[in-house]
Amino acid sequence: MSLPDGTALAERLGSGDLSAAPEVLNLVENRTPAARPQIAALLRRLSPAALGGEAPGHIVGVTGPPGAGKSTLLSELVREWRSAELSVAVLAVDPSSRRSGGSLLGDRARIAFDPADDAVFIRSTAAAGRLGGLAPATREAAAALATAFDVVVVETVGVGQSETDVAEVADTVAVVVQPASGDTLQFLKSGIMEIPDVLVVTKSDLGEVALRARRDLSAALRSVGDRETPVVAVSSLSPPQGIDDLVMQIAAHRERLDVAARRLAARRATALADFAAEHGEQGLRALGGRRAAEKRLAAADPGADVPSLVDLLAAEAASP
Repeated sequence: MSLPDGTALAERLGSGDLSAAPEVLNLVENRTPAARPQIAALLRRLSPAALGGEAPGHIVGVTGPPGAGKSTLLSELVREWRSAELSVAVLAVDPSSRRSGGSLLGDRARIAFDPADDAVFIRSTAAAGRLGGLAPATREAAAALATAFDVVVVETVGVGQSETDVAEVADTVAVVVQPASGDTLQFLKSGIMEIPDVLVVTKSDLGEVALRARRDLSAALRSVGDRETPVVAVSSLSPPQGIDDLVMQIAAHRERLDVAARRLAARRATALADFAAEHGEQGLRALGGRRAAEKRLAAADPGADVPSLVDLLAAEAASP
């Protein structure tokens, strides 16, 4: 079966053709050597250097423990964004099957949306063996889809690694916890308080226990000197509560954010991680170590795409 043309797909996304999304996902999830040139062509054509700036879509990371209500919350968020006539893509990252490599949980099935709505695209993607983490394909897909969609959501199962991973790909990270479940205490102990841009307490309809969770999280943020990260209580029961406030807080964070700086740091971190995964410690030593590699990335074109940055490091590592 022939591979799709990466440049042609990039041109379709660049022109606002949302129907290209499934083919883009199929391409970037193809990890065979034959697909690499087309993936690189896609990302190169959608790089900041080629676009003349960052892709306009807002990449939102949503993470939290299993059962915290992320999928139900996302159903309401998608409905709210669509009511504002924003197009939405959701990449729901599931743990991978050891046998097939595919996603196990199929979060797409738990997110309610109108399948006839062409401005909504939802796909379950596999974590590729990284428990709760993000496969390279998810990062590449999010970057590409942000060219055409107004909002791109990356949803992960929060089991430790995923919070850091999603913070590297998203403009805004929402960490979801539910009251009276131990999630709040786990969050306080986990040392990830620097990662969320918005904290979300679900099931606010539970009353006092939800209010207590919100107070505890707010107090924890103040204890580390953070008085800016909002803590939003929501309920997805009919009628939903707090969803409009959450959407407003997510948008407000984007308005305050230096998107170019955040995405530049993410591209460099991803390139270094991809290079290390492919070439190992030997490759890093050939560059003079991790700090030397970071300096090389810092000197590269800030608008370069990740594959180009990886190729740059590989070329320098191979040079005498």
